[in-house]
This record gives sequence, structure tokens and C-alpha cells, in this order.
Amino acid sequence: MIDSSAAGDRATNGRPRAGLLRWDAPRWMRHASLIVGAGLLLTILLSSLLAGYISPYDPIAQNLSNMLQPPSAEHPFGTDNFGRDIFSRVLHAAKLDLMIGLLCVLFPLVVGVMLGCLAGYLGGRTDTIIMRTVDTFTAFPFLVMVIAVIAILGPGLTSMYVALTLAGWSAYTRIVRGEILVVKRSEFIQAARALGYNSPRIMFRHVLPNVITPAIVFSMTDIVLVILSTTALSFLGLGVQPPTPEWGSMIAEGRVYMMTAWWLVTLPGMAIVLVGLALSLLGDGLADLLRTED
Repeated sequence: MIDSSAAGDRATNGRPRAGLLRWDAPRWMRHASLIVGAGLLLTILLSSLLAGYISPYDPIAQNLSNMLQPPSAEHPFGTDNFGRDIFSRVLHAAKLDLMIGLLCVLFPLVVGVMLGCLAGYLGGRTDTIIMRTVDTFTAFPFLVMVIAVIAILGPGLTSMYVALTLAGWSAYTRIVRGEILVVKRSEFIQAARALGYNSPRIMFRHVLPNVITPAIVFSMTDIVLVILSTTALSFLGLGVQPPTPEWGSMIAEGRVYMMTAWWLVTLPGMAIVLVGLALSLLGDGLADLLRTED
């Protein structure tokens, strides 16, 4: 008797049968948090970039005859105490807050990674000087240092960029330095030294690509912190100045009417929560993706 399964295998010459064909999805598609976070963040980014076309009203145009109107078909998010459309202001504020979050993380990321590389790879006196400077900056609470710098420079957007950059670089330096202390003892680094490669080449072409991942994952959470700090500074009157739409300043202006016009603080607050959720999911998804091996 002929084994039917063996005959079937010979008939297909070792190829998988049609019923067994399977499509392997890319690795990034296997992480739900990454997909949801990226999709939500992309939606917010597109909405902010197209705010000029989506928003039905000028975000700073006042109409006192239409003040404190509840959400309706004409004004989906209602109006504020100056008759300005909240939906238009939330959309335009998204562009500003996301730009602040990106730039105030990008600059500290670059500075912190470079200093962390120097401290971790070179060691010795260089490491001592850089890490004692890091200890000095981390001795002060983050928000206290930011407020102190803005108090010296004066309130405004430029002062906020400077303050958040000065307060944020030390965390990246610590992360990268710790990773380099482990990687620089690896065999492939010893082999690169044996081949006569100079220190800058080893540092930036062999060490840095293997230690940058934790810093990038941390930056997703850091953007959330920066946006929250921005809103807190605007709430205190030290950040973006009126009438420029910004989520923190919108909440600060609406807190007086919280009991009678809930939409003034609730809807900008929900925008902050959505951005924080998107970035948190994206950071978790990136961490899971980069930890997963093929």
C-alpha cells in the first residue's frame, strides 16, 4: 500500500501545499501598541499640519457676541470667553505643542548622546568632568530649573526652548554612558581596536549604533514630559503668551469658567491626554519591537 501523505509530498516536490501557505507579517505589525500609537500620533500630526484647512474659524479672531457658547454644530467644541472657536484653537495649538515637544527633545537628545559617548568611551578625567556636571544639573528638580531659567531670560517661546534643553540633556547622557560602559568591553570593539581603528571611528560607527536605542525609546516618554511642562509653564504665564493658542494657556484662561463652561478646560485637556497616550503607546511598541529578535 502506498502512503498517501508520502505520495502527496513527492507530488509537490517538497513545496508546501496550497492550504499550508502562510504570509509572515513584518515584525512591526505584530505589536499592537506600536500600530495604535503610531496611527493615533499620525492622525494628530496630520490634523495639526492641516489645521489651516480643517479649522472653520480664525483661532485668534474674537466675537464677543458669541462668547461662552456650548458645543454645537456651528462650534463643535464651543467658544471661549472672547467668542473664539475652541475647535480651531485646539487644532492650531496642536502644531505649536508638538513642535515644542519635538525640538525640546531633539536638542537634548543630540547633546546628551554626544556627551554620554565621550564620558563612557574615553573615561578618566573626561568622564569625571561630564558626570559631575550631570550631577549638578540633576540636583535640581526638572520644573524648578526650567522656571528658574525662564525667570532669568524672561517669559516667551525662545526662553522655554532654552530652559527645557538645559534641563533635559542630562538624562540622555546617563543612559548612553551606562550602555557604553558595557558595550566597549565587547569582543567586536576589541577587534576594531586591534585593527588599528581610531577612537572617533570606533565610537561613532561601532559603539553609538549599539547604544542609541534606549535613548530613542526614552525620548518618546520625554516628549510627553516636555508637552506637560509646556502646558504647566503656559498655565503659570511663563510659556507661550496670549493670544497664541496653546493648550496650557487655554486651560489657564478657562479655569475661571470651569463650573459654568466645562468645555474650556476639558477639551484642551483631552487633547493633551490623547497626545500623551499616543506617545506612550509608541514608546512601548518601539521598546518591544527593538527587544524582539528575528
